[in-house]
Amino acid sequence: MNNFSRRNFLRKTSIAAATTSLGMGCSTTYRTNLITNRKPVIISTWAFGKPANELALQILQDGGSALDAVEQGIRLVESSGNTSVGLSGKPNAAGVPQLDACIMNGPGHSAGSVAGIEGVVHPITAARLVMEKTPHVMLVGQGARWFSEQQGLKIIDNSQDEKRYAAWLAKQKNNSQNKVKKPDNHDTVTLIVLDNNGDIAGGCSTSGLSGKIPGRVGDSPIIGSGLYVDNEVGAAGATGLGENVMRYCASYQVVENMRQGMSPTEACSETIKRIARTDPLGMDLGINFIAINKQGEFGAAGTQANFPYSITTKEFSEVRKGQALSNAHQKEGGNER
Repeated sequence: MNNFSRRNFLRKTSIAAATTSLGMGCSTTYRTNLITNRKPVIISTWAFGKPANELALQILQDGGSALDAVEQGIRLVESSGNTSVGLSGKPNAAGVPQLDACIMNGPGHSAGSVAGIEGVVHPITAARLVMEKTPHVMLVGQGARWFSEQQGLKIIDNSQDEKRYAAWLAKQKNNSQNKVKKPDNHDTVTLIVLDNNGDIAGGCSTSGLSGKIPGRVGDSPIIGSGLYVDNEVGAAGATGLGENVMRYCASYQVVENMRQGMSPTEACSETIKRIARTDPLGMDLGINFIAINKQGEFGAAGTQANFPYSITTKEFSEVRKGQALSNAHQKEGGNER
């Protein structure tokens, strides 16, 4: 076969392989080009993340940065009346919502967070201000509130907390008398943006575990735990029971898995399997992850059945189901990596 014929043969073979599938089996170049043309890409946890994604997309289209898009998208959830994010979230054991949030910007690898903060309407903005206005990464409790006040953020008074707590207690008492037992909601909005330039930013915000001991901090404000962004590789974030995420630096591990060549879904899934092989709970962890890589591929996996996540691009905006893992997957994956 002469050189021209050989090149022609290889070209045709490559095109055929690429068009066979749009999944993991296709040509890397073809897949990357396909996804690159779809930027920006925005991913978030839960169905309630979809409106946040759509606002984030609008911010980008209006000329805002990925960081602006993350902040504004999460602010929308914080002020939406959501029962697990913002001051409308469930209170701690002392009757006060204590909020956690973080934000991370891929360019410059900068981060900021607040934890156990009270009365601040938008903790995601407080986290961004910690990142941009201080030499620190995290502020907590009264210090975080004081800083937020100094920066002019909106703060509510304690009387509103007391009214909300009284209503919450009455509902808890009614449920107890009627033997209604529902799992506590301790979900998180985690939102990640990949912009047209290929830069990545992400953020988390939550009111944390219902009835928690005052001062308890979950995974959401911990960089590398509830969120991790690496502008060379991608980003990942978590939702669910924070203690089971933070003990393993899990979002960092998801990103490192992508660095090794795994797809976002594979990276999330393998992180969960790795935790389950160590943790006494096995797959009963109550944790879920979303991830996106530098090329714009995205995915999710979790131990909660049918974990929903929201994905938005210029072409579509929808809620999808992450890969569901169970004890059966743990047994199947016992000898993996």
